[in-house]
Amino acid sequence: MRGFFVPDIATRDAVGTAVLRPLAQEDAARFHQLINDWDICRRLPEAPFPYPLETAEAWVAAAVADRAAGRAHEFAIVDADGGMIGSAGLRLDAARGSAALGYWIGRRFWRRGHAGVAVAELLHWGFAELPISTIEATVAADNAASIALLEGAGFSATGRGHAKFIGQPGASLPVVHYAITREALALRHLAAPEPVAVVAAAAKPLVLVAACALVDIEGRILLARRPPGKKMAGLWEFPGGKLAPGETPEQALVREMEEELGIRLREEDVAPFAFASHAYDQFHLLMPLYLARRWSGTPEPREGQALAWVPPDRLDEYPMPPADRPLLPLLRDFL
Repeated sequence: MRGFFVPDIATRDAVGTAVLRPLAQEDAARFHQLINDWDICRRLPEAPFPYPLETAEAWVAAAVADRAAGRAHEFAIVDADGGMIGSAGLRLDAARGSAALGYWIGRRFWRRGHAGVAVAELLHWGFAELPISTIEATVAADNAASIALLEGAGFSATGRGHAKFIGQPGASLPVVHYAITREALALRHLAAPEPVAVVAAAAKPLVLVAACALVDIEGRILLARRPPGKKMAGLWEFPGGKLAPGETPEQALVREMEEELGIRLREEDVAPFAFASHAYDQFHLLMPLYLARRWSGTPEPREGQALAWVPPDRLDEYPMPPADRPLLPLLRDFL
């Protein structure tokens, strides 16, 4: 069962309350009890049937070792009562910057929305915490329920093929390959903020956000990574935020730097540098970017975000929202 394929147990009824926790060796007996089912094993390429307890124990042990080594991250899916009801995971392909998704749910817990909730949580966690830009999945072509779940979660079909399933000796079944990028998931869940200004009745709302490139004495620029739970989680950006009613961009930056980073920035310490103008699906973003080389205090993450001081020539290595990217060559040339 080393392959991460999606079995035929998906549901469209997204009312489940499942949560994820790291899979532990103590889960092996429950893992075996749930997976030793023909309707599950027949959809997993490397799952035998019957599924021996020894195989379950070895698989869970390998999953625990893979997690410790950073090769894969396998989770137990747990219901509201705290009991394990299935498993979901991501296996990394570091060379490609991607991960393969797989999940399964015990028969008694089908069609309660648990699968959809678990997949959604795993996508957000993976893009926020792992060095990947794409998550892939493969599903049997006749698996209509799982295809609906993947497409409902934002996956797009990327091709077709065949795969052997050891639970069905000699069977090579048609499969469909799916993928979703970090950016696609972020934009899918990006709801329009309250509009700051509307330039015309038929136009998209115009949202004004101020950002600041803090530059240290070594010429490095501070980037912040949006934490899990926030829109566009996992992407890196220049610190800043949306203007409050009546604020100027400079006043907004003074406030945002204190709230986000715990530093004191004066209006006279920021200088306008460039601006970004980008059309999202629900609104149009206008973002003036300022430069600052002086502030009081040491930047620290006050909102759960990761921070990184990045040399200008390495900014391209950090995945950023599409609105920020055109600013990178301007910064490299200037600094």
